[in-house]
Amino acid sequence: MTATAPVTRLFHFVAANTGPWKVNAAHYLCGDPLPAATRIAVVPDTPEFHLNGASWSLRGITSNERYVTRAEKTALVAKQEGLGRTQASCAALIPIRKNAAWWALPQDERRQILEEQSQHVAIGMKYLPAIARRLHHCRDLSGNEPFDFITWFEFAPADSAAFDELLAALRASPEWQYVDREVDLRLSLANG
Repeated sequence: MTATAPVTRLFHFVAANTGPWKVNAAHYLCGDPLPAATRIAVVPDTPEFHLNGASWSLRGITSNERYVTRAEKTALVAKQEGLGRTQASCAALIPIRKNAAWWALPQDERRQILEEQSQHVAIGMKYLPAIARRLHHCRDLSGNEPFDFITWFEFAPADSAAFDELLAALRASPEWQYVDREVDLRLSLANG
């Protein structure tokens, strides 16, 4: 039997003076802003991870899909591409917190708002495979996390306008009435 490396599900989003992603813009759509940052690193949690000299750090864990149907998951897997593509030199870090009214709803009602009313999955499908994303859950870690979700997006510079369209469509949906904190950091790969 061959030993396999453990799969890392916990990631840290670290704002410091170093890191591969340069912060080009920070938009605070609602709720408290984050302290200013010049660079961002996305670091998988390992025993060697140390938080040194950071302005701030957020953490989130990848988890199972909670709101997609089998057909939607199959379509997403068939169409989406992974992170780290050579041409994807632009990124966005978007942490979001939803209000207590959202979390008071049972999961089937949240699904109804997310997809049947807001078309969240359907909207996202239109922008695949150009825009890659990974969703991180924060509420699974503790009740003290400043956000519920952290979404990391990567895309080529030529797809920046499409990414803005994607966000505009999502933010105009009924689901976004439940968002009470949202930060939108736009990034590009730094040249050193």
